[in-house]
Amino acid sequence: MRPAPSEQSRQQNEHLRVSVGQWLRDRRTSLGLSQRELADLAGFEYYTFISQLETGRGRVPAERYESYAKALQVDSREFAMRMLQAYENSTYKLLFPSEAMSDLERRLRALEAQVGKA
Repeated sequence: MRPAPSEQSRQQNEHLRVSVGQWLRDRRTSLGLSQRELADLAGFEYYTFISQLETGRGRVPAERYESYAKALQVDSREFAMRMLQAYENSTYKLLFPSEAMSDLERRLRALEAQVGKA
């Protein structure tokens, strides 16, 4: 039995937050930073908040995207897009429809375009 649409959306959102949290953790550890060091660099008062972000239980405040991106040495636009995708997925899909498409959807559209040209 498939979950109800709202339950399915909730599960997808939870998965996106956990995934972005894993990405944040991987990026931090690849730079050799502790959670405390990252909190200091990104301007967070409590380093325990970094743990919440990395486990998907918290969200980076939008006003901190730039400082967090700088601390992780990633492009601010890429960082903001990742956060928007994880925290506001419906908005992300509206603003960036081609990026929101899954690989399978991209391949399907490419095949449809090829068939249409034949």
